[in-house]
Amino acid sequence: MDFTISPRIESFRTRIAEFVDARALPLEADPANYDAHENIRLDLADQLRAEARAEGLWCLQLKPENGGQGLGRMGMAVCYEAMNRSIFGPVIFNSAAPDDGNMMLLEAVGTTQQKARWLEPIASGKVRSSFVMTEPMPGGGSDPSMIATRAERRGDRYMVTGRKWFITGAGEAQHFILIARTSDDPRKGLSAFLFDRDQPGWRIERRIPIMGPEEHGGHCELVYDGLEIPVENMLMKEGEGLKATQIRLGTARLTHCMRWLGLSKRCVEIARAYAAERRGFGIRLADRESIQMMLGDLAMKIEIGRLLVMKAAWALDQGSFARKEVSMAKVHVANLLHQAADTALQINGARGYSKDTVVEWIYRYARQARLVDGADEVHKMVLNNHLNTEGNSFWSWQVAE
Repeated sequence: MDFTISPRIESFRTRIAEFVDARALPLEADPANYDAHENIRLDLADQLRAEARAEGLWCLQLKPENGGQGLGRMGMAVCYEAMNRSIFGPVIFNSAAPDDGNMMLLEAVGTTQQKARWLEPIASGKVRSSFVMTEPMPGGGSDPSMIATRAERRGDRYMVTGRKWFITGAGEAQHFILIARTSDDPRKGLSAFLFDRDQPGWRIERRIPIMGPEEHGGHCELVYDGLEIPVENMLMKEGEGLKATQIRLGTARLTHCMRWLGLSKRCVEIARAYAAERRGFGIRLADRESIQMMLGDLAMKIEIGRLLVMKAAWALDQGSFARKEVSMAKVHVANLLHQAADTALQINGARGYSKDTVVEWIYRYARQARLVDGADEVHKMVLNNHLNTEGNSFWSWQVAE
């Protein structure tokens, strides 16, 4: 087993880390650099995005012919972790959700014409995008078989009716990937479509207020009351919408984990710095065994998370869906992020609860990690299904040929 990375990946990691140190971290302390929803101001984000692109640190996830750097999933794991040392990091490098997953899906399955029309503008930073799948009850959430939004074919077009919610980025998105029902077939009943913000027949009902800071464009509820989508804007074939979601969400879940590892490490960094300086009852916090155990436990769990993520990234690079590996990484790293933020807040005390550091921002943001792209319990059910199917082979090693 080779745990080394290539010099090229290390070069990207180093340059990203330096960019984050010099350009992103200094912005976090000034409230004027945030928008109304506690993310980096869009004009400032656009300025840094232009700088990152000029330095060749743009779209690591895409192939060069699509405007990217072609690092593969393992290279992304290394670099995304470095990006999210800053809470502003991923969007600066065009590696934030939901654009990240949408670009990879379009690259994987889009036609030449679809890539030119829908992928290129996202990859170049001209527009942002959204993935439209989740629905309010009784529609589909973690169970896509419950999706109720319908797309009925009428000649050379599909007519869409229904309702979606918690659609990340919809408020700022220009391009959308929509999952809707085209038949009642239990396996081939869903299809994926592409549509533009300026098309009539749909609306944003509301931007849903949430507990934590928000991605640009928020989390919106959408209503479809006659959106017409031309046949040529179907992604893949009719009935292959579930396959499209599997292609997209497997990698997207893992990229969340890559980024969350960066935030977890940032929490440890802030906690260690404070513990090294803060004194109480005659000694530094860092010299207390209880603090050492808290930080040592986090260090171990972060490394476990990195190994889980890298194994899943390797499997994806080999062409596997890596469902088992991604589910394990998703559960572990989501819970790790919450623990890291909570521990950093506890060590910093009242300072951690205040806005003097980004710990409280990360703490509120972290709670969604155990819900987005499949709740913990769903992924554990997936793992149990694999265990029932594979038995002791669940833990088998892949043998080199």
